[in-house]
Amino acid sequence: MSDAIAVLNAGSSSLKFSLFAEGTNGPVVVVRGQAEGLQTSPRFVAKDAGGAVIGEKAWGDGAVLGHAGALDHLVAFLRDRLAQHRLVGVGHRVVHGGLEYAQPVRVDAAVVTALEKYVPLAPLHQPHNLAPIKALLARLPQMPQVACFDTAFHRTQPPVAQAFALPRSITERGVIRYGFHGLSYEYIAGVLPAHDSRAAAGKAIVLHLGNGASMCALASCRSVASTMGFTAAEGLPMGTRCGTLDPGVVLYLMDELGMDTRAVENLIYQQSGLLGVSGISSDMRTLLASADPNAKAAIDLYVYRICRELGSLAAALGGLDAIVFTAGIGENSAALRERICRDAAWLGVTLDPDANGRAREAARISAADSRVAAWVIPTNEELMIARHTRAVIAVSRPV
Repeated sequence: MSDAIAVLNAGSSSLKFSLFAEGTNGPVVVVRGQAEGLQTSPRFVAKDAGGAVIGEKAWGDGAVLGHAGALDHLVAFLRDRLAQHRLVGVGHRVVHGGLEYAQPVRVDAAVVTALEKYVPLAPLHQPHNLAPIKALLARLPQMPQVACFDTAFHRTQPPVAQAFALPRSITERGVIRYGFHGLSYEYIAGVLPAHDSRAAAGKAIVLHLGNGASMCALASCRSVASTMGFTAAEGLPMGTRCGTLDPGVVLYLMDELGMDTRAVENLIYQQSGLLGVSGISSDMRTLLASADPNAKAAIDLYVYRICRELGSLAAALGGLDAIVFTAGIGENSAALRERICRDAAWLGVTLDPDANGRAREAARISAADSRVAAWVIPTNEELMIARHTRAVIAVSRPV
């Protein structure tokens, strides 16, 4: 029987999971899956490392399972089907760790209370990230749990990159630019030396382009600047989030349109971005396939803002050796990569169209004579969480 670590990533209506067993060279995924539609039409599916379905259940339309119910089903599934592994800990993705948590931490009730302070800073994520932690503390209080933070990787940024031009009394309350998607950037920083030693030792910009999207400037694989700030709503337009917005717009919405705080929050997080501009969908695949001019307008704005941020981050780095595409859109949309690289030609990026079209795994997609390299490197936040969880548990175990 080998030790295993479960990794959980809870969203508003889903619970994604992976089970990692201890391998010769570290954690190796043996099962992954998710429970989705938790509040409307719950469905559970689990697959082995090869992608074969090994567990499946649907509760039907109108059923409400919730995170607690999904967690109960997952625990029972793991006990029944995976007797050859001994679960020694559970790692969780937690979006916001604030200034208090710059490293993964073993979770207890006091830590949960501290993390609840950051719910207003990440309302789409933080309460749902904490839900399975609370449920496991109640059901399996002796099971070690580790919280791994999307903000932690960015604590290496210089103070000037984290600051807003606000009175010091407000800054000292923790109103700074935190940055997010840190687990993804940490993974890319860890594998970049194996792909491009020059970029790893030099200056790179990583584009984490998914339903949530951000960019990060790396100097010697350390975060020095990022597009997201105090919340995960800043920076690039995203699936349903607007990205950077003039604060005066918020004042206008409240003063002239009579919107209250919650209505503005819903607009910024749920009704804007690709969905808001296109009026069609938050899914880039749908927009790319559409002939609607509003879909084109949404894509154009998305690419424009990415390319503006490329220039800004390159300036923060003082140069550029490579750009790296990752996450759902970055890894899978050759069309978007082509547009971005074409617009980044002034920075020294020359795309190899054939390599870009073929890219499925980690691959260089820039031409051999490109002054700035361009890469596609799949991210693996779950593996980062498994590694961190293993390390924290090892330190906390009695000798």
